[in-house]
Amino acid sequence: MLGTLCTLITALTCVSGVTLVTQKPVVAAMRGESVSIDCNIGVNDAARWYKQIPGGVPQFILYIYHGSSSPAYGTGFTSPKFTSTHQSTSDYRLTIKDIEDGDSAVYHCQTWHGNVIGYVSQ
Repeated sequence: MLGTLCTLITALTCVSGVTLVTQKPVVAAMRGESVSIDCNIGVNDAARWYKQIPGGVPQFILYIYHGSSSPAYGTGFTSPKFTSTHQSTSDYRLTIKDIEDGDSAVYHCQTWHGNVIGYVSQ
């Protein structure tokens, strides 16, 4: 029996001409697999991750700062299903474990840097 293919879409955009927030555009995984989504927020700051099902509003998954050992989670999102790590002060990775049909969504990373708000959106 073939597993279900879930598509996790990440968006890519530049922000305010000052900060460039980048993600790879599409990640696909089979049910039960784990997937990682990378984001470069372009500045030395914290990252916030959101999940958005088409037609719905973004749901806050977690907030992580490179100086912190563990993220702060939004309502309904927990570890070990959702985890985030940082490879540098601006490179962050969201990992979703044990992919299910309900994980198929657009995932956004976002940062705040002074007066610049950097959103990743389509």
